[in-house]
Amino acid sequence: MKTKTTTTPASAGAGLRVGLTYDLRDAYLEAGYSELETAEFDRADTIDSIEHALVSLGYSVDRIGHVRQLAARLVSGDRWDLVFNICEGLYGIGREAQVPALLDAFQLPYVFSDTLTCALTLHKGMTKDVVRAAGVATPDYAVVHELSDLKHITLPMPLFAKPIAEGTGKGVDQNSKITSMGQLRRVCKQLLLEYRQPVLVERFLPGREFTVGILGTAAKARALATMEIKLLEHADSEVYSYRNKEECEQLVRYKLLPRSDLRDAVESLALDAWRALGCRDAGRIDVRLDEAGRPGFIEVNPLAGIHPEHSDLPIMATMSGVPYIKLIRSIMESAVQRYGLTRGRQPLADRRPTLAA
Repeated sequence: MKTKTTTTPASAGAGLRVGLTYDLRDAYLEAGYSELETAEFDRADTIDSIEHALVSLGYSVDRIGHVRQLAARLVSGDRWDLVFNICEGLYGIGREAQVPALLDAFQLPYVFSDTLTCALTLHKGMTKDVVRAAGVATPDYAVVHELSDLKHITLPMPLFAKPIAEGTGKGVDQNSKITSMGQLRRVCKQLLLEYRQPVLVERFLPGREFTVGILGTAAKARALATMEIKLLEHADSEVYSYRNKEECEQLVRYKLLPRSDLRDAVESLALDAWRALGCRDAGRIDVRLDEAGRPGFIEVNPLAGIHPEHSDLPIMATMSGVPYIKLIRSIMESAVQRYGLTRGRQPLADRRPTLAA
């Protein structure tokens, strides 16, 4: 189907050359990686949808692919006015920061959060250190690097345990809610062995769970909407697990939180965390209520899923009356304004001295 450009106003910066970086799930599956290993990667229809929206907004789009494909293109001399980056990365606790770091090295602008924020926020423990230092409420927690660390944990039960640097619910199931030290040892032993990374252990918050969609950067950041996650009868109970996320159409009901004092409190906390962490352009903050109904920061997703029908951010945008193309336009305009990009301007790397390879 040909792209229609007459019904949607062009975005600020339209006409810019946009590179698109992503990890295509099918490509990794074909290479022999498992469904679980590729759980955070994007489907082909996600990439198609992003490209279609960008072209409709007046941008020219160049599909780049994953970090190694980006590196090869950069070394060969290719450049773009702006890179729309949704790469999650495959290896290392700083994997989400690999593409931003490479683009920083070549002085190329990009959409979404920078190298520091992407490295920090993948580590759930350090993320909680930062938001707590900024005065944002978050459950008490400990980090388990090895089983001997368990003897130092004095947090009251129940607890919640999950890998420190995974997303999409990886490593989270019905056993993640911990009610005894014996269970904590068994779950931590399994997670340490399977994921080869530390385990975050935090106080379990028994209240309602929300995810807040955020658009913009710093003082310009605003809450798009707050969506409640309601688990259905046959879902893994009390936890937004990998299974619940993968089978969300059958196991989860999403509902927008109407304007209220509760929504104001949840969104205020989310925006405080977003700004404290230096997140940019768009993403999500997950929040849960404690036993007294007070919101607490759970985690942040600075590279939120962006499938138009299956990802939380576009879902809540659609439920709020914001079409997918308008969501993409808002994201792009945030990035374009941050960098001061306009039609026909040279990329940053072309306007500065460069070092020979």
